[in-house]
Amino acid sequence: MAVKIRLKRVGAKKAPFYRVVVADSRSPRDGRFIEEIGFYNPTADPSVLHIEEEKAILWLGRGAQPSDTVRALLSRLGIMKKMHEARMTKK
Repeated sequence: MAVKIRLKRVGAKKAPFYRVVVADSRSPRDGRFIEEIGFYNPTADPSVLHIEEEKAILWLGRGAQPSDTVRALLSRLGIMKKMHEARMTKK
């Protein structure tokens, strides 16, 4: 089973609000998911982003692949850097 970390859209029309979820890659965008690990509100000024770091690192360590947008959000929080450093110290 291929697992992805991606955004699930919720909220009203023209007022997007996203949940960061871990889901099977075959499930639809707003469909079934395995676990919710955070949220992202791009309409707030400044935008609000909250991702549970421990859960994100856990799922990345298990092989979950982030979407391009989620990868950028994780990089903004420094989670991708921590994940990379953890892999380099293991070797």
